[in-house]
Amino acid sequence: MPDLHPVVERLDGLIRDTIDGLHYAVKWKQAYYGLPEHGWVIEMVAYDVSVNVVFFGGADFDPPPPLGSTGRERYVKVRSLEEAEAPELREWIEQAGRVPGWK
Repeated sequence: MPDLHPVVERLDGLIRDTIDGLHYAVKWKQAYYGLPEHGWVIEMVAYDVSVNVVFFGGADFDPPPPLGSTGRERYVKVRSLEEAEAPELREWIEQAGRVPGWK
């Protein structure tokens, strides 16, 4: 089983550094990131072998994250620091700061 703590730290830092004015909450060991004007825009959940980064308005992104097929939520599974540093992940985080999420 991989040690995902560095991946979680990297993703959290990337999200906080990318979106200005961000609010943060933790519920049931899941991290939520939101903006007053857009609601909750990102959820981060760590599992045994990956960290899921859920974009509540991800279906509206160009291009959308690859996983998820119902509603507006789309997500990506991150398993390593290399995946956490992928340029498309940063682009999705930037788009999350501009697209309405879950209120």
